[in-house]
Amino acid sequence: MLNMNQIVGKYDILFITLDTLRYDVAQQLFEAGKTPNLAKVLPTTGWKKRHTPGSFTYAAHHAFFAGFLPTPITPGRHPRLFAVKFEGSSTTTEDTYVFNSDNIVSGLAEIGYKTVCIGGVGFFNKLTPLSQVLPNLFQESYWSRELGVTEINSPENQINLAKDILETTSQDKRLFLFINISAFHQPNYFYLNNSKQDTIKSHSAALEYVDSQINKLWDTVKKRSPTFCILCSDHGTAYGENGYIGHRISDETVWTVPYFEGILEG
Repeated sequence: MLNMNQIVGKYDILFITLDTLRYDVAQQLFEAGKTPNLAKVLPTTGWKKRHTPGSFTYAAHHAFFAGFLPTPITPGRHPRLFAVKFEGSSTTTEDTYVFNSDNIVSGLAEIGYKTVCIGGVGFFNKLTPLSQVLPNLFQESYWSRELGVTEINSPENQINLAKDILETTSQDKRLFLFINISAFHQPNYFYLNNSKQDTIKSHSAALEYVDSQINKLWDTVKKRSPTFCILCSDHGTAYGENGYIGHRISDETVWTVPYFEGILEG
């Protein structure tokens, strides 16, 4: 684990959730060489296999923003990168950056970060009181139909917006940029030619499309500043395995997620 006390305040932080992306799909496409742009930042072995703290977007992101990121699947206590002050925490170590706040987003703002959210799925669309909760943690938040789940080009639109934010934020200002990429969430059938319903194949096709767009983001990030990056899914989803469809259920397809953390440097 990196010492986050040497990173927070000095590095930009990029946190991307690949909403609903399954671990098995992500790793299979990595091994098949079908996600070459994601492979540029991943280890040679591919994605880390982890367990999510929540089986659907709202629950998982509340945990993430409190410092509870996906947990390694091996037994034992696993130190956390970030934490908020909490009596009795057994996973906070000397390498954990601890915030004196109730979430890491406001904690980063308090130490000088510009905090920006680019939303994707409905819990970020700000159209209802419930869907304002997560984006309102940030100083700036963005959502439109063009960034949402029903727009086939939403990943390209989200990444183009992220590029604009990165390029127009002062080099002297540290940035916490969060992006919720929604392509894998239903509906995703339109990423597969001639498909009329969501399947694991269209889920895979969505990942290939996201990969085709994300290299533009890597290039922009590396030009701006050394950046600590977290790239992960918030939960998976079932396509008939064990009789299940969807998520917010207790099944391996939902609880096991792909995960990466590391430094992106130019």
